[in-house]
Amino acid sequence: MMFINKHIVVGVCGGIAAYKAAGLVSQLRQRGADVHCIMTEHAAKLVTPITFGELSGNDVTVDMFANINKWDVEHISLAQLADVFVIAPATADIIGKIANGIADDMLSTTIMATTAKVIFVPSMNTNMYENPIVQENIEKLRKLGYIFVEPESGHLACNASGKGRFPSLEKIIFRIERILSGRQLLKGKRVVISAGGTKENIDPVRYIGNRSSGRMGYAIARAAAIEAADVVLVSCTEALP
Repeated sequence: MMFINKHIVVGVCGGIAAYKAAGLVSQLRQRGADVHCIMTEHAAKLVTPITFGELSGNDVTVDMFANINKWDVEHISLAQLADVFVIAPATADIIGKIANGIADDMLSTTIMATTAKVIFVPSMNTNMYENPIVQENIEKLRKLGYIFVEPESGHLACNASGKGRFPSLEKIIFRIERILSGRQLLKGKRVVISAGGTKENIDPVRYIGNRSSGRMGYAIARAAAIEAADVVLVSCTEALP
């Protein structure tokens, strides 16, 4: 319910993971959010704006100087509309632009104009992500209050392996939830939660256990994390994310 009547602007950059952003937009809309998409020109060469328009149910903005169909300054109206701004995938280019105050297209201009919380979801080649310049830009933006969802490690589209994969939608959506509903009530607190069910070995073959699903413990862990606690979850189940 926390997404109902919430306005989320999703900025899509020209990384190969742009197609994964379509899944994010779809999930947010299914949860009741009003989703608006801004695509860079390079992103539009990888995935068509029509795709994001169908998934979001709203017009997609690409060209800053497109024909005017409503008389407001669009990058300002979208900036003011946003409850949360998500950049997914966030390329080295957009990270560098915002870190250095460059606003030369619709996406970068809107990010610079918004007062909403901005979440960057970096996704790129490992060497590019680990480049000291990129890391310096990320650190600079963190200090300024911008939020980052860490990329995952694994096989990349460039046929290399390392850190730079687009993270799971669950991780991204959780960070959005934390912004929309979290009040940092547990900031600075450490919470340890044990979630069932438990197993006690009798011998190498048999054990005594119980049917606890662990769902309650996981729900408490999630709620504590949304309130900014440092959460340790001790679990005997692998069935839940």
